[in-house]
Amino acid sequence: MARSSRRSFLAGLVAASAWPLPTWADLGSPAFLSAGRAPSGQDMVAGLDLQGNALFQQVLPGRGHAVCAHPRLPHIIAFARRPGRFAHVLDCRTGKTLAHLQPPDGYHFYGHGCFSTDGTRLFTTENDYENARGVIGVWSVQDSYQRIGSFSSGGIGPHDMAGLPGGSFVVANGGIETHPDTGRSKLNLATMQSNLSYLSEEGVLQDQITLSSDFRLNSIRHLDIAPDGTVAFAMQWQGDIGSDLPLAGLHKAGTPARLLAEDDVRWREMKGYGGSIAFDHGGTHLAITSPRGNRLLILDTASDSIQVEHLLPDVCGIAPQAQGWCATSGTGQILTIEAAQATLLKQTQFQWDNHLVAL
Repeated sequence: MARSSRRSFLAGLVAASAWPLPTWADLGSPAFLSAGRAPSGQDMVAGLDLQGNALFQQVLPGRGHAVCAHPRLPHIIAFARRPGRFAHVLDCRTGKTLAHLQPPDGYHFYGHGCFSTDGTRLFTTENDYENARGVIGVWSVQDSYQRIGSFSSGGIGPHDMAGLPGGSFVVANGGIETHPDTGRSKLNLATMQSNLSYLSEEGVLQDQITLSSDFRLNSIRHLDIAPDGTVAFAMQWQGDIGSDLPLAGLHKAGTPARLLAEDDVRWREMKGYGGSIAFDHGGTHLAITSPRGNRLLILDTASDSIQVEHLLPDVCGIAPQAQGWCATSGTGQILTIEAAQATLLKQTQFQWDNHLVAL
């Protein structure tokens, strides 16, 4: 975006709101965001502090999946679980719903999205299911989150996406064709091929990697980015469960992808399912969860080896904090994770959903 356009955007935000602009500090600077389900059965999204206390919570019309946060404004986008068609834009300071996003007819959301570096646009992963292709939707923040375009995700089944240093982003194209008429059935396992696609914010494909034929059925699903731009990816195996195939990998532009801890028998206990993945703040260690396997693994990114295995019921959400990570589970637990131990921080009455997002 040109500098003059960015000034116009910021000026428009100022004109539309009280000065100074509200920020996340106005909410007590929440540390994390997560979707979940309350004891009443109501689906919701919450902002949590470092002690696991809810600083705010908002109702959702259905089960949520991931949440993304505006880089400055206290706005969040709460996405429906695939193949949902809602994404709610919420002002967390006032509780107001700013917009209800729906993709075009013939599309559905995949549960993730991210903002442009300057905060003027929202990008969403979507399925053009009639044409079996992945799409990135583009929405204008200054125009009340109106849809202004779309472009190819670089593959089939785009799930997670994440911004990179310098303004481009990476998309995890899981490779699995689905259609709402058949629910969550996988329609192309005989030919599926996932990839990581690197795109500019204008949708230009800059780089793309795929895994070798031996790992073709490993669907790349979730992402995290290290301070140096290294991409971590979590996978979900679509073949026979019970193998030692790795479910985590690393990639940096200009180098081959590295699958971690190949042949380590502890992968077998993950039941073929990498739920969420997160670097620590230094980028030297990586945590990956599996709610199906009730496991959380910590890996060393220098040696590519599994260092620690934690047994935690229905654990999935994971995000970095000052020391180690914070994790959430479908049993309501909020935990602090360090290399050698997992400590219960708070037992809640909520069933936390798949992802914990650090602010």
